[in-house]
Amino acid sequence: MAGAVREALNPLPEDPATLHRRFAELGVRGRHRNLIGSAVAALPLPADEHATARALARQLTRTGSTVPAVTAGLALLTRLGEPEDVPYLSTLGLLRSLTGPAVQALDALDRRSAAVLWLVTSVSRGELRPLVRALGAGDDRAVRSELVAFRAEPRFLGATTARRIAEAARLPDLLAEHPADPALLARAARLLVRMGCASDNTTELLTYREAPAVYETVVTRAGLLPPTLEQHATLLSLALDLSSGPAALLDWPSGCRETLLASLGRQLAEPTWTATATAGLDPEGPVGLAPEGQVGLDPEGPADLAPEGPADVARRLRVDWIRRTGRRPFTRPAVPDRGLRVEIVAGDPVDRAPVETRVLVDGWPLVPAVFAHGPAHSPEELLDEGLLRAGPEPRRVRLAEAWCSEGCCGALHVTIRRDGDRVVWEDWRRPPPPGSRGPAPELPVLRFDATAYDAEIARAEADRAWAWPARTVARLIKAGLVERPELLSRWDARRGWISTGHEEPDTAQVHFWYQPGLGAGRPEGDPLVFRWTVPDDGTPAEAQAAAALHRLAAEDPKSYSRVSGGTRKRAEELGYTWPFDD
Repeated sequence: MAGAVREALNPLPEDPATLHRRFAELGVRGRHRNLIGSAVAALPLPADEHATARALARQLTRTGSTVPAVTAGLALLTRLGEPEDVPYLSTLGLLRSLTGPAVQALDALDRRSAAVLWLVTSVSRGELRPLVRALGAGDDRAVRSELVAFRAEPRFLGATTARRIAEAARLPDLLAEHPADPALLARAARLLVRMGCASDNTTELLTYREAPAVYETVVTRAGLLPPTLEQHATLLSLALDLSSGPAALLDWPSGCRETLLASLGRQLAEPTWTATATAGLDPEGPVGLAPEGQVGLDPEGPADLAPEGPADVARRLRVDWIRRTGRRPFTRPAVPDRGLRVEIVAGDPVDRAPVETRVLVDGWPLVPAVFAHGPAHSPEELLDEGLLRAGPEPRRVRLAEAWCSEGCCGALHVTIRRDGDRVVWEDWRRPPPPGSRGPAPELPVLRFDATAYDAEIARAEADRAWAWPARTVARLIKAGLVERPELLSRWDARRGWISTGHEEPDTAQVHFWYQPGLGAGRPEGDPLVFRWTVPDDGTPAEAQAAAALHRLAAEDPKSYSRVSGGTRKRAEELGYTWPFDD
């Protein structure tokens, strides 16, 4: 069908009727919208034909009667549109079948109109609808009110939504109109954090043209923000991104990024800000819980024994995270270094940010620069397994995988090998960038001094300061099972994923596969996956891991674990309860 679409468009007709007829004769239908867009983008259009092609595009978008014809007009306006076309594009985009091509055309002409259209047609959550209505109506006063009012939690605010809100609200102009508005400033900072979220599409931050200006405004006015736990977490997240995340890749004026990072370091080192983490205090709410999470403290009265609620858990997690992470982005200069640097970054746990092994080459973060679909893998995957070490034989390493899966949107692979006194990274494999119509451009071969490379990998492997107790327990359990696989094989089981999860970061999650006969080398039937949850009990991580390994040796783990994968049929065959509603 791609050939038929190209045949219908080349040569480009001068009148809509001819294009309608060609599409009909060649069987081009509305479902072929993407093929039409790609074909129009690839059409050779000399400058002396622009006016004729633009006139055709306007006829197609204003009088076209079929989806293929109007799509062709929208694709032509993506290349040749002018401001006068914006109202027509905004109206056509309200038709679901034409929203994507219309937004794409508007992005080239008027980013705010594109953002408003995208929000109007894409946002369905009730929490955001008042803001979207205000943006659609162009009511600036209501926009400011609704912008600071909605809940900006991860489930409400993905990276794309955050960028589109910033564009639709004309965020830099709004900040300029309200220079002393801490609520608006806090919301601007929050939008930046969400745009740069590693577990989402990091290209959203890089696509946001005004990002450097908004960063500069937020950081230079950070003194207006109240020194609360939430704002401390927001500013620390911005610092981590400026230091080694996607924000480092923005088009910064010379020295600007380094200046902003230093300013954030000074701000967060002030006593009023450090108090939010050292004492767990939040001026906007009650004092945080004691480390064990057993005692709820009230500054106006005695301590009360009380169970933790969701807000208490979130506060405790953030306090612990800030204590571990608070100075990490400020302990090395942000100016580009030479060679390889590996930074382990644990993001805000309340934001469900991942733990990443950020690879920096000459000071610049590699993964977000070349792979837009997901964050770098965790240190347990890349460092604990020794995958970044350069051995005598070449090793193919997966540095990152798409959020969905490698089979869906791909992954970033590289081959690492030692060549004399150099370590070489080469033979890159990755999917095309979002929106690209061709293969991904080839990446250069990287060469590092072998001695410096080995020292950096060893330093990164030994870095445990980023980890919290449950994460350490999970790592030690995994290491014990790698060393002693018989602890599971004696129960006809083998090791699965072992770490901490977003939902329960204070627990080690031990997954294992069970198949009758596996231990004897004769597995029967399909496997079942079990999950054993090991809560952090406050004792040293080494003692907790040793106790867990001892229990695995002494008791069948299926007796105290829960089925978490496989099939209902197989679970019932083996006498286990299936915990899910199919």
